[in-house]
Amino acid sequence: MRILMIIDGLPGGGAEKVVLTLCQEMHQLGHKIQLLSLRDICQYSLPHGVNYQILNRLNYRSFYKKFIERTNFSDALSQVIKLHEKKKGKYDLIFSHLHNTDRIVSQADFDSVEKIWFCIHGMLSISHLEHRHALDLWRKKRTITKIYTNKNIVSVSNAVAKDLTVDLSVQPNRLVVINNPFQIERILAQADEKFHLPRAPYLIHVGRFHAHKRHDRLLLAYAKSGIKAKLVLAGSGTVQQIDIIKKLAEKLKIAERLIFTGFQRNPYPLIKHAKMLILSSDSEGFGNVLIEALLCGTPVVSTRCPGGPIEILENAGIGDVLTDLNSDSLAEKMVKIYDFPPDPIDQKHLKIYDCKNICQKYLKLAIGS
Repeated sequence: MRILMIIDGLPGGGAEKVVLTLCQEMHQLGHKIQLLSLRDICQYSLPHGVNYQILNRLNYRSFYKKFIERTNFSDALSQVIKLHEKKKGKYDLIFSHLHNTDRIVSQADFDSVEKIWFCIHGMLSISHLEHRHALDLWRKKRTITKIYTNKNIVSVSNAVAKDLTVDLSVQPNRLVVINNPFQIERILAQADEKFHLPRAPYLIHVGRFHAHKRHDRLLLAYAKSGIKAKLVLAGSGTVQQIDIIKKLAEKLKIAERLIFTGFQRNPYPLIKHAKMLILSSDSEGFGNVLIEALLCGTPVVSTRCPGGPIEILENAGIGDVLTDLNSDSLAEKMVKIYDFPPDPIDQKHLKIYDCKNICQKYLKLAIGS
């Protein structure tokens, strides 16, 4: 099959990693994959054999001139896809990833809209509506509902599907829940690679510096816990975002115990050797780092936030590592897991997330499959 993946860009986020995993696995299965990015940003290694193109770096003179004159990405996207299909044949499946991409794709002109699937990776009612009020809230909710109504939807968790259909009143054409894929064997191999690790015991948080990740809650809980092990913060962010966290660390008098590693293309050795991985978010569409930590045999603690973490941890039989959405509850659970680390879970609970199984679910979405 010919498959098109469209995404806003490839910074160091979980959804972006999911897209690249799907591209690689589908290519290995013999399918022709086109990855189209709307922005020239990529912090990941691109899978071998996958055609990668950046929308705003096209070399077609007449089209490029028109693109410069337009502010409408949707027109540009429509022309690119039509050009692709004219040269190499129609796509069998088209996947749009992340809300910024979905806004553009929903307005683009496609010959076969039934082939398009919008992949929802997060809790949109929280990430896009939480801080809006009155008329602004009504307008944004109406916009989101309009984008996804009567569309084909892939949701990464049951919670995300409920958020879309109940909280946002979206009535999709088709809706399927497909969890995120993990290259389990590769993750285990990468976890054994040599890496510069802190000599002293440490805890770890993996995730970009963003308000919904709640690094502030994490630091407050860490300070309250009294745990002497260092805290590694692996993830990218703006200078301003990181400075806010550093200032909070100084205020809490824990700055000397924090290690900022930046974005890591291979975070698995750091995860594997940590005493505990902590997720402190307000919401998570799925919660990739929890699966990755459990694969590496690392204990986890997570907020009971809206989204996938509850499903992941309860399905794995370790729902007791979930905490309330406050620093006191998080600190208490961190101490308990640190002092009495549980045995690694049975890996059979994680095989359902293997990329081969997940990839087949995506491929079955093709018309006639």
